[in-house]
Amino acid sequence: MKLLLDTHIWLWARLEPDRLGPKLRRRLSDPANELWLSPISVWETLVLIERGRIEVTTNPVDWLRAALATGPVRDAPLNRDVAIASRLLDLEHEDPADRFIAASAQVHGLVLATADQRLLRSKQLETVPNR
Repeated sequence: MKLLLDTHIWLWARLEPDRLGPKLRRRLSDPANELWLSPISVWETLVLIERGRIEVTTNPVDWLRAALATGPVRDAPLNRDVAIASRLLDLEHEDPADRFIAASAQVHGLVLATADQRLLRSKQLETVPNR
């Protein structure tokens, strides 16, 4: 399975693994599954650090680079198709980061791993809940 990790899922896996449900934890550790991350999640992580919502003990960019290097996570590229899809998705909200992440899953044929109920309710996305 090709899993696109929503920002909070990736952060929980790195910082608070107990917040992950047992089924999702197994999927994330299964070497047969590919783990993907959007560049938007990288940006969101830096914003969360800057706003003090996440605390790291080193320089934020150094921490982020080290965290990205520790796991086999592939980049889900942003491109024109993702930008277009972000506006065509029928989502309950207008959060640009969520729209780009969801559109990345749709365009690249990835399953979105998320705890966000608004994304889980979308009929246009294949999702895996945090269970």
